[in-house]
Amino acid sequence: MELSVVVSTLNDREQLLSSLDVLTERTPPATELIVVNGPSSDGTSGVVRERPDVDVLVEISERNPNVSRNAGFRAATGDVIAFLDGEYAIEHSWYDAIERSIAGGTDVVTGPVTGTETDHDLRTPRTIAGRDVVHFDGDNVAFDRTVLEALDGFDEYLEVGGERDGAHRVAGLGFDTDWDAEMAARSEVGTDGGQTDRDWGMAYRSLSYRLSKNYGPRPTVLARTIGSAIRDGASGVRGVLAGDETPTGWFSDGTDVVTNAARGLRDGLYARYTDRSSQRNPNGLSVRHDRAVRVYDRR
Repeated sequence: MELSVVVSTLNDREQLLSSLDVLTERTPPATELIVVNGPSSDGTSGVVRERPDVDVLVEISERNPNVSRNAGFRAATGDVIAFLDGEYAIEHSWYDAIERSIAGGTDVVTGPVTGTETDHDLRTPRTIAGRDVVHFDGDNVAFDRTVLEALDGFDEYLEVGGERDGAHRVAGLGFDTDWDAEMAARSEVGTDGGQTDRDWGMAYRSLSYRLSKNYGPRPTVLARTIGSAIRDGASGVRGVLAGDETPTGWFSDGTDVVTNAARGLRDGLYARYTDRSSQRNPNGLSVRHDRAVRVYDRR
């Protein structure tokens, strides 16, 4: 297995350095290590350029994880491409889990990240419009290269939820996704219980976009979007009653949800019309070539 690891980072220099140290220690020397930075303002570029274990440093100007992943994929030469967030450190079993899964014929393999919370179970498929979809963690996942090429990378329209869109398209193209507990990473950031406030508007734009793009204007798309909004709205009401949220904030979030869900639905249907292939990615890797501001390649 020729493995390329794409590490995305944004203003988390200390965590990144720890992540790179562990990657170098726990993967074979032949592993290709690519760091996609940007746009950071904490001196990340300088310290990464000084490291002999980093094969390629790609500087980008957009704070979009899918742009970062695509930029890293474009630079990678391995037949297996892994994506890892710069805040995560891999466990000893991480590399062996990827090698075992890919050798066994798995197309995509993902694993747990301790110290983080997700709102879905990566081990449980979800059936949508007759399609069994297995979600994966976009910050700890490995692909057979042929899968990423078939997908044309990630959809750069999405600022959040790009991995979920990828999961729908992986399933649509007939590839399989496996969850391996030994492909584990850990995060030591935010373990005190603190959480970043969710951008509800962006979350619902992503939801309605990826559903309408992948499945078209069918009742399932509207039902899932509206049902999710009702559940989240009810949760917000409970927060207001408990004093954890203000009525004004709840109303503002609701307005953002409605506006962005409608925009996502419109843009998703347009994207479906633009790319009528099973690839469903009019904003993918092949569309643009100016993601990188600068590339430092020592290979």
